Amino acid sequence: MTIPAPPWQRASRSRPVKPPLSRDAIVAAALTVLDAEGLAGLSMRRVAQELNTGPASLYAHVSNRDELEELVYDRILGEVPVPEPDPERWQEQLKQLMRDTVAALGRHPGSARMAIGRIPFTPNALVREEVTLALMRCGGLPERTVALGIDLLFLYATATAFEDSVSAKDWGTPERAQERLAQMRGYLETLPVDRFPNLVSMVGPLLTGDGTERFEFGLDILIRGLAAASS
Repeated sequence: MTIPAPPWQRASRSRPVKPPLSRDAIVAAALTVLDAEGLAGLSMRRVAQELNTGPASLYAHVSNRDELEELVYDRILGEVPVPEPDPERWQEQLKQLMRDTVAALGRHPGSARMAIGRIPFTPNALVREEVTLALMRCGGLPERTVALGIDLLFLYATATAFEDSVSAKDWGTPERAQERLAQMRGYLETLPVDRFPNLVSMVGPLLTGDGTERFEFGLDILIRGLAAASS
């Protein structure tokens, strides 16, 4: 005959067990908060709430919010595929690396803001920096061009992702975006032609083309400019 456990022991066994806290768990929770609430909502206190614990327990694994942001940003960079450098395809590979970087930042609103002014030396960042340097070097670019080019490329990718996130927030739905564009067109067309002849005559081209077209145009200009340095 099985003797039932006392009520207090049964209650103890049914109590959910909290998973052990770790740096990976903290970063995962922080990424969840970032995706749901943006960078403004990311804080040590909010991440602690997500983990059902107190803020003080986080500091045993992450020293402060700056370090937390760096870890989250590095986790996002880990989503960017790393190509095997091919001297015959280095330009297209470099373009794709930048496209993938913008896409990864775009999946996590607010992450591009983390990158501005930050020089990351975290594991995933170093791997992406290494392959970027390798791609330019296998294209025969001078070392100084490579050294300056990597800054330019990631600045362009980060700025694009940041602008996309701001535009998505401010412009809202496609219908709202079209409404805003129509308002801008109407305003520019009313400007005095004698003072703003170029703005008025270029209204159509200036307001034509989506973000992808503009990004690809700039990316092509940057890569062709870098390639020209090897000749």
